[in-house]
Amino acid sequence: MSSVPNGLSPYPIVQAPMAGGVSCPPLAAAVCEAGGLGFLAGGYKTADGMYQEIKQVRALTRRRFGVNLYMPQTGYVDPAAVEAYRGQLAGEASWYAVSLADEDIIGTSDDGYDAKLAILLEDPVPVVSFTFGCPSSSALAALRKAGTYTVVTVTSVEEARAAQQAGADAVCVQGVEAGGHQGTHRDDPQADGTAAVGLLALVAQVREAVALPIIAAGGLMRGSQIAALLAAGAEAAQFGTAFLACPESGADPAHKKALTDPLFVRTELTRAFSGRPARGLVNRFMREHGPYAPAAYPQVHHLTSGLRKAAAAAGDPQGMALWAGQGHRLARALPAAELVEVLAAELAEAQSTLKAMQMRSAS
Repeated sequence: MSSVPNGLSPYPIVQAPMAGGVSCPPLAAAVCEAGGLGFLAGGYKTADGMYQEIKQVRALTRRRFGVNLYMPQTGYVDPAAVEAYRGQLAGEASWYAVSLADEDIIGTSDDGYDAKLAILLEDPVPVVSFTFGCPSSSALAALRKAGTYTVVTVTSVEEARAAQQAGADAVCVQGVEAGGHQGTHRDDPQADGTAAVGLLALVAQVREAVALPIIAAGGLMRGSQIAALLAAGAEAAQFGTAFLACPESGADPAHKKALTDPLFVRTELTRAFSGRPARGLVNRFMREHGPYAPAAYPQVHHLTSGLRKAAAAAGDPQGMALWAGQGHRLARALPAAELVEVLAAELAEAQSTLKAMQMRSAS
């Protein structure tokens, strides 16, 4: 059985860095202990908050783990569009009895990137991945010098080539099936719903375009899918929604329940909650506000933060950001370590079946 690139974990199974408290230390450590590669999400945390979680993981496991960073957002955001959306959400604010974020909070867009990178250079972790862009060549070189393996999330061949040129050690190839945010390097509203590519097709395209190891991500829920992706040229598979349902995950109970609730039958990409395309279960909030949400990340994320927290506190999934991949109906509420073992067993069975078929066809 193959392992994650560079021998980072025994199994080619990566737990996605899901921000918002989902990929917490207990989840990451449990995945690592079971033989996968666990990840912490640095997004939406302070630099110190990220470091405190790193220390917690180190106390729970001696195995290698990763930390994900969000790249600073530099694109122009129309303040008038954000304010118009604030008006669109006035009824929600009244319903949940919360105030929408003020303009000072809405103005932040770098997610504390420089401070977080400085911590990871001063006290290195085994793996650092990046989302929403590609770091500079100097940043990647500094991390490599510190002994850190670097991964850049990509959603196209062009982004994969940019990551290789910048000096990344590997790419995480994200298909359109993935839950949560699309990790595009540039948020182009003109490409909404047209530019994204399915995972298997994208892995094949990236495999022929760059020489970097590939971690494949997007709607994965079963070990047999890992076998298909390894055959297509990936070195490992990344699972997000599959681990979201685990008891160790920090996801809200209403979010976990919604994954297999017959009330939520499909997913869509939406800007409703954050201003950037992200895949979630279609609920009332998405239907009512998605068509009006501007391309304004992370401004819209901050704007809706209080609404989402209030909906979660009220146990109302219709007002929450229910991030989920296309395979969400296959979620299994297993302990994380058990899920890793089940996925590994399913992979081994699929590979054994494929080998037997090849032997029969050759005889």
